[in-house]
Amino acid sequence: MPDCRPIRAFLDPQHEALARRAETFAAEAIARRPEPADDAAARIEARALLAVLGAGGWLQPILDLDLRGCCLMREALGQSSPLADAVFALQGLGTTAILLGGTPAQKERWLGPIARGEVMTAFAMTEPGAGSDVAGVATTAVRERQGYVLNGRKTLISNAGIADVYAVFASTDPAKGSKGISCLLVPADTPGLRFVGPQVLSAPHPLGEIAFEDCRVPADALVGAEGRGYALGLATLDRLRPTVAAAACGMAARALSEALAHVRRRRQFGQPLAQFQLVQDKLARMATNLTAARLLTYRAACEKDRGQERITSEAAMAKAFATEMAQRTVDDAVQLIGGRGVLAGHPVDRLYRSVRALRIYEGTTEIQHLIIAAELLKGGDADADLSGSGTPR
Repeated sequence: MPDCRPIRAFLDPQHEALARRAETFAAEAIARRPEPADDAAARIEARALLAVLGAGGWLQPILDLDLRGCCLMREALGQSSPLADAVFALQGLGTTAILLGGTPAQKERWLGPIARGEVMTAFAMTEPGAGSDVAGVATTAVRERQGYVLNGRKTLISNAGIADVYAVFASTDPAKGSKGISCLLVPADTPGLRFVGPQVLSAPHPLGEIAFEDCRVPADALVGAEGRGYALGLATLDRLRPTVAAAACGMAARALSEALAHVRRRRQFGQPLAQFQLVQDKLARMATNLTAARLLTYRAACEKDRGQERITSEAAMAKAFATEMAQRTVDDAVQLIGGRGVLAGHPVDRLYRSVRALRIYEGTTEIQHLIIAAELLKGGDADADLSGSGTPR
């Protein structure tokens, strides 16, 4: 069970109950599912996981804009299945764009099926020339009498090829730069939207490239006002970055748990590994850094849930610290476990392959540091151009 004591100051009573239920659900219904053998199997499993999450009502924190609830879900899923965590995360990204900027008609059409796990979303922002530099989006959406015509290409898009609807960021007025970027909802079966192909990661994660070739969407596909897509995209990332930190905490917690179990039972030189001081030093640092990361994560989420308009700095600190911490913690766990930790099928090996991407997507660690510095130097008014998406997403 997750220990809510260190973060209790940031939780409401319902969140502590959710943490217990989510941990039980993840352990019983998610952790026992076998890891997909290849990318094709991962795509099938991702849809199956979405159905499980939707049927059980586990996606509701996304719909409620309950950021602490989303963090607790991702922490629990990250411990049990990085793929299940990714499915939840992507549902959050695509849905939050609709929640923050969608029209009543868009919300009525999409939110119910999304909550039930019947519709899978994708967040299509990254391009070959626009990763951390979101303002470099080159995909265009040219206005015509009945709507928009999209042309361009998106790369490193999670759920590409299996999503039912894409939140697409495209330039409706290239002359205006970032102020000319808009967001449009594009159903996967729209003529002119083509799945180019998968981009295969070392860990199971549906990722790929999509292309728009004279892809026509109606005017009511626009999310929010024309030219407000850049702000909407950054607001979505700003809100959800603490959940990336939460997923990192979940993966680190699982790595620490596996390491503890190993050093207690493994004997070397006549005593358990746990009795060696160098091992104890490593365990102490792992646990301390994990606790610090959780505090940063739930502080950021709590501030947003309790009405703070922007959590730019708080979210950046949480994501940067937690994802870097998780990378080190998983690596330390591999070191403590030794050769078994790099065998295919070992939980720590799976974490080792999965955790690396967290330091990149939704803004690299370096971008987070620039955001934090900009907030400090400008008295809280950070340059939005530094709030890039990173890749993959």
